[in-house]
Amino acid sequence: MDKAIVLGVGPADGLGGQLAVRFAASGHHVFVAGRTQASLDELSSVIEGSGGQATAVVTDATNESSVINLLETVDAETGDLTLAIYNAGNNTPGRIIDMDADYFERSWRVLCFGGFLFGRETLRRMQDSGGSLLFTGASASMRGRPGFGAFNSGKSALRILAQAMAKEYGPDGIHVGHVVVDGPIGGEKIRSAFPEYAEKLGDAGMISISGIVDAFEYLYQQPRNAWTFEVDVRTSIEKW
Repeated sequence: MDKAIVLGVGPADGLGGQLAVRFAASGHHVFVAGRTQASLDELSSVIEGSGGQATAVVTDATNESSVINLLETVDAETGDLTLAIYNAGNNTPGRIIDMDADYFERSWRVLCFGGFLFGRETLRRMQDSGGSLLFTGASASMRGRPGFGAFNSGKSALRILAQAMAKEYGPDGIHVGHVVVDGPIGGEKIRSAFPEYAEKLGDAGMISISGIVDAFEYLYQQPRNAWTFEVDVRTSIEKW
């Protein structure tokens, strides 16, 4: 059985959770990784209840030893690692002059440094057999906005890192891709944390989680002679 990793998993109905559910349904043994054991266990139960195979691994994306432990856990199971997805990171708003150094650094460590650690360990394992390494990006990687300097910095750094990996390891048969999520994601997180904003946007103003998952699946299924590095996903009414 082929193996897949999703690092950056929260609730089962969030983007990370739904990525894991989709690729488990397609026959992968999915390793679900994130910070909260209870959320990972719940997601694993959902996957296994549908006939899939899942392993939960508590992982701090910004800690080298923790990321190495995740990949060593994957190594211990039979099968080829054919897919790895880096989905860690939340929005980190704030005015630059009001921001302390720790806040900015924590944002960068999750958004970019964690991507480096995860990417490095994944690439080391895929060099012989190939595979797909995919990153969740954001429109913040493409253009700066007032009030989002930390998020802009981390996401733009991740995008360039992913592009460098794509060019460096494409010849080894490793497809590195980047999915730009251009707008708010229509999940439980935004509805719980910002109910008034979510109500104002409505379903038409929030990106469908299943649609984003479709973009990841599209990249994963591409043949080696027709790879895409980047796909951007937005609603029909998003200004861009």
